[in-house]
Amino acid sequence: MNKLHSQSDWIARAQKVLPAAGFGNFDPGIIISHGEGSRVWDENGDEYVDYLIGSGPMLLGHGHPEVIEAVLEQLPKGMTFFANNAKGIELAEAICDAVPCCEQVRFLTAGGEADMYAMRLARAFTGKPKILKFEGGYHGMSAEAQMSLAPSVQVNFPKAVPDSAGIPQDVADNMLIAPFNDLAAVESLLSEHQDVAAIIVEPLQRIIPPQSGYLQGLRDLCTKHSVLLIFDEVVTGFRLEYGGAQERYGVTPDLCALGKIIGGGFPLAAVGGKEEIMRHFDKSEVGADLWLMQLGTLAGNPIASVAGLKTMEILRREGAYETLKQYGARLQKMQSDALAKSGIPHKICGDETLFDLYFTSNEPLDYRSAKHDDPSVNTRYNDVLRQNGVFKSPGKLYPSLALTEADFELTEAAVAKAVAAIA
Repeated sequence: MNKLHSQSDWIARAQKVLPAAGFGNFDPGIIISHGEGSRVWDENGDEYVDYLIGSGPMLLGHGHPEVIEAVLEQLPKGMTFFANNAKGIELAEAICDAVPCCEQVRFLTAGGEADMYAMRLARAFTGKPKILKFEGGYHGMSAEAQMSLAPSVQVNFPKAVPDSAGIPQDVADNMLIAPFNDLAAVESLLSEHQDVAAIIVEPLQRIIPPQSGYLQGLRDLCTKHSVLLIFDEVVTGFRLEYGGAQERYGVTPDLCALGKIIGGGFPLAAVGGKEEIMRHFDKSEVGADLWLMQLGTLAGNPIASVAGLKTMEILRREGAYETLKQYGARLQKMQSDALAKSGIPHKICGDETLFDLYFTSNEPLDYRSAKHDDPSVNTRYNDVLRQNGVFKSPGKLYPSLALTEADFELTEAAVAKAVAAIA
């Protein structure tokens, strides 16, 4: 291999032009060269089974031929217009057909942007300033979202702890923080604070599942207190089921944020909800004082729209979600069996379509309980997996429909080595 193009060379170049030598997303010590199907390759030519899949959007795998064909058909017709286009309208129709709460949608470019607008929309509709979010919940990079995402110190609820510099105190003053899976805490806060516009929640918080009845309990409390319920479905949308967490759990919020899968691997997101709330994007309907100004250069662009439409079409085919869940269950079992055989305490946490391990005997119920007894064990486990051809986040595993029998065999062999390394 030409050393000028080795991974170490790219890392050195990144260190000169990128803060912390990376894009801020993932380990900057690995530079991905390309992906195909269920695999990715780094700049050294090392090959991996990909369980990161771009942090979720590549549910069909890399370079799915039907998605590529749709994109190539659109490319010569135009890449973006900053104007309505037929493919974007078709995608909006498909999303509204699929997602229970979506009577209308507004396109954006990133999931965090969709979360931001969902919170702003709730404030405009209700006329109330405060947002209730859950400790450990991830909703993008807005100032509101960067409250108690990953606090290093425990404080009393509902105090909000900023996770980033540069956020004014008045943002924290308008955020209430509650523990996930604790309806009593939410009810107490809503009874005490009459100025809450919305609750924003990941229906599956990172990988922590909601307890039975929890999401319906949130729905009921929001209805009782005239508070909007926002589901952040950037990750769960079109992953847990075709209709997302709303279909899986049978609970319909007032608003939701969508992203990742709806763009088919291209930048695209959406905020969707009831027409009476979404009308705040229409100045002619609500007037200047209640209007939400929103625009984005690439929002609803036809390239992302056709990729999303084709991805969604493939996911509607018979057996797609059954297959995805079978794959996830197999990956869960191979790890749990190997760890149990070696007597290593662990919990599989999440859904078959999105999960990971906690090295603990405790049940992960919220941010404070979802942790490893010894984080170094998790670090070692994931390091050995990567050394043996498994590419994943240290806290999340995304199955994809592109997985093959050879991928499962490689993964099982890597798991055996990782378990041996921590036994």
